[in-house]
Amino acid sequence: MSDPLVVTVAPTGADTTRERTPHVPYEPEEIAAEARASAAAGAAVIHIHVRDAEGRPTMDLGRYRETVAAVREAAPGLLINLTTAGSWSMEEADRLAVVSLRPDLCSFDAGTLNFGDGVFLNPPPFLRVLAEACLEHGVKPELECFDVSHVEFCLRVAEEGLLRSPMWFQFVMGIPGGIAATPRNLLHLAGGVPAGSSWSAIGVGRAQLPMTSLAIAAGGHVRVGMEDNVMISRGVLATSNAEFVERAVETGRLAGRPAATPEQARAIVLA
Repeated sequence: MSDPLVVTVAPTGADTTRERTPHVPYEPEEIAAEARASAAAGAAVIHIHVRDAEGRPTMDLGRYRETVAAVREAAPGLLINLTTAGSWSMEEADRLAVVSLRPDLCSFDAGTLNFGDGVFLNPPPFLRVLAEACLEHGVKPELECFDVSHVEFCLRVAEEGLLRSPMWFQFVMGIPGGIAATPRNLLHLAGGVPAGSSWSAIGVGRAQLPMTSLAIAAGGHVRVGMEDNVMISRGVLATSNAEFVERAVETGRLAGRPAATPEQARAIVLA
């Protein structure tokens, strides 16, 4: 019997702009409102990026504190997952600092890759320091894997004692420069997850629905939201992140996997 379906919502991201969609939330209260609606729709985890007053990605701790407080008030119980990569060009010290806020989870981008026309640097020494910071502060790393080698790296770091089992993997599929969003690739990635650990999948852009549908059928979990996709159907902008959550929850229901409550998600994700 498969686990209940853990749905993560990623409402903002670093690259989704108001030029692409007027509905992406920037301000703490806007993100909190999306959190409330997404939790009501069945999300159990929220992955948070924040923006400065001009809408630019930032790792400012004050902005994170304000946003986390607003989300916790709006959607009590929702698991908080903070990014350690407000954009692919930020300084390592700023990326590490958010771990001190002790969210439930933080992103652990498990390898360097071409990212569009840039390079997203995640060198092993930085990742080992990040893993140590997570252990120190009691934060669960979300192992964001953009390619097969990233899964292998996580397994090596676990052997070193810096990542504890069971682990929580997040497969990011469809980024230009990362692994392509295909059924074969998703099942190959999932096949590398050690027994007892869990995984979730992201499909970027038009790959969101196919990859989340396959992940649900294969016993994984899913992340949806405007960080990854702004279209709810061909040519139609989503007006809220809750629309993506509702679709994922309904897909899970049809597959016999009801949406996990935050309490159930804690048992699965934070084990």
